[in-house]
Amino acid sequence: MQEELKLRIISGIVLAVVVLSATWLGGIPFRLLSALIALLIYYEWTSITGADDHSPMMRMAGWAGQILVAVAVIVGSPTVAFILLILLVLFAIFVTRSGETNWWLPGGMVYAGLTVIALAAIRGSDAEGLRAMLFLFAVVWATDIMAYFIGRAIGGPKLAPKISPGKTWSGAIGGAFSAVVVASIVVWLSAGSVATGALIALVLSIFSQAGDLFESFIKRRYGVKDSSHLIPGHGGVMDRVDGLIFACCGAFLLAGLISLISGGTTSALGAVLLGL
Repeated sequence: MQEELKLRIISGIVLAVVVLSATWLGGIPFRLLSALIALLIYYEWTSITGADDHSPMMRMAGWAGQILVAVAVIVGSPTVAFILLILLVLFAIFVTRSGETNWWLPGGMVYAGLTVIALAAIRGSDAEGLRAMLFLFAVVWATDIMAYFIGRAIGGPKLAPKISPGKTWSGAIGGAFSAVVVASIVVWLSAGSVATGALIALVLSIFSQAGDLFESFIKRRYGVKDSSHLIPGHGGVMDRVDGLIFACCGAFLLAGLISLISGGTTSALGAVLLGL
């Protein structure tokens, strides 16, 4: 037990150093990390669901498409990546309707593809992108950590017993409240609007918890404990970034909508934070 805990701590520290270093650097280093995360997510998704097991052609097409999306993001063409993802998903839906595979395949393409696009778009290469990414990390990590400890301390009614028996309403509310507090501090330190930051943090905390429940649903649906064993002591990549995936995609879509309505051109969460 102690050895497993030690391995988990060491792996966690290494992961934190790699992620925070890439986030600090931004640009290509962060886009490379985002692409790697997305490709590993796609690997775990297809491994769990067996979405492409019955069609070697779709297995090749799926991987080729995900790699093209990742490359487009790495070279700094998020618009091209988004168009490629849409075309890829439409093709997968067409093939799915023909009966050659199941609906989990286009779902996995969206799940992995939108992750790399959203992460790269949020971080960008400037100081606002760094601020946006740190804000997002603060929301997701505070939600995840405090939901666990508060839920264990208080207990009470289960949040979604059929999906994740360990999660409670007390943990969910405590995690959201903690995210709002921590994110508000981050915004206050960067001279932003605490009220707006708190509202955004609450919304993204809900997205983060929905992402956690979604991955729990997939694992329960297919009877697996961990998404993979790629990270010593932690399971798989999806196990570690499930909340981040939904939060960053939610931020990307929400801020993109706000930018579109306001006529702005700055993308993702940075667009929202610029107005704080």
